Amino acid sequence: MRILLDECVPRPLKRELADYEIRTVVEMGWSGKKNGELLGLMSQEGFTILLTTDQNLRYQQNLQQAGVAVIVLVARSNRLPDLVPLIPDVRSVLSTIAPGQVIEAGGS
Repeated sequence: MRILLDECVPRPLKRELADYEIRTVVEMGWSGKKNGELLGLMSQEGFTILLTTDQNLRYQQNLQQAGVAVIVLVARSNRLPDLVPLIPDVRSVLSTIAPGQVIEAGGS
């Protein structure tokens, strides 16, 4: 599994998932890409999971067609201290999430 960290997620969060193959949008040179284009690039490059804080993505894109799963981080803000506590939820979802699925981590 290859994970892409969306632009709206702080890059240091990558360290919390260092045992996975994870890259950031910036590292891939995809900064500023619209969601539809980003999903296409992800598919072409073999990424299977997008980690984002964008709660509207599921309503704007056909994720099933893109073949990408999305984990939405639901927190008070997209600041690192608010997102790090969600990592255990993210880890538990990674083993079961399937292409086209959108699963929220946190928010409860």
